[in-house]
Amino acid sequence: MQRRPKLAVFTKHLQFVEGEALADALAEIGAEGADLSLRKGGHIEPSRVSTDLPPLLKALGRRNIELMIATTDIVDAGSPYAESVLGELASHGVRHYRWGGFKFDPMRSVIDQIEALKPRVKKLAELNARYGICAVYHTHSGLNQLGAAIWDLHLLLKDFDPRYVAVNYDIGHATVEGGFGGWIESLNVTGRYLRGVALKDVVWVKGPRGWRAEWCPIGEGMVKFDQFFDTLKRVGFSGPMQVHYEYGLGGAENGGRSITIPKEQVLAAMKRDLDKLRDLWKA
Repeated sequence: MQRRPKLAVFTKHLQFVEGEALADALAEIGAEGADLSLRKGGHIEPSRVSTDLPPLLKALGRRNIELMIATTDIVDAGSPYAESVLGELASHGVRHYRWGGFKFDPMRSVIDQIEALKPRVKKLAELNARYGICAVYHTHSGLNQLGAAIWDLHLLLKDFDPRYVAVNYDIGHATVEGGFGGWIESLNVTGRYLRGVALKDVVWVKGPRGWRAEWCPIGEGMVKFDQFFDTLKRVGFSGPMQVHYEYGLGGAENGGRSITIPKEQVLAAMKRDLDKLRDLWKA
């Protein structure tokens, strides 16, 4: 049986703790890795990466937690602090970071906009190649989001080396976009560019203003984790695999610096999702 990739917890959901306390919280819930919020307002400000990242890495290392990926504000090679962030990550052996966030102008041709973005992607890929690091574009759902349909992201990336620019496939958002079978085809489209996976669960809920997608604990929603994990095993996916907690957790779901429920309750929910994901992978 293929070994399960390590589960990295997105530290956005633990921004009510810092430093050693962050490392303790990750260890308590059983995380094997971290997806570090390394962006404005995150655990580490990009302007302080060289000062603040090394001590945090030492704290994680003492608890056998690997920094597997960082979530950044980088959108292209000209983003503020891009080189210092990539240089610091690479110097510590971190080989992936999340990038992206492009949106389409609905009044213009989608294809023309994709073509216009390619020179920026080319420069970013060249920068990443210098540091031996891969930018994985995080996929979202919603109107005018580049990457929601996946084929658009494929058209943007297909001429570049997937060692340096690739896809971070969010199965929760992909299920919102195509819950019956569309997520299967979109996953297949990523092909050799599948270099990261984000895990969350979702349900459709009807409210006063109509239907909306609502995030929920792992295993309580529509995401077909059994089929998804079977596909990952078949293609030999090896990570990084990140876990998100977007459902109500007293503000932790939104990256709150303070929370309105006991910390123990938040950590228990996080641990429950991690344990459920391990069970689903085995099954």
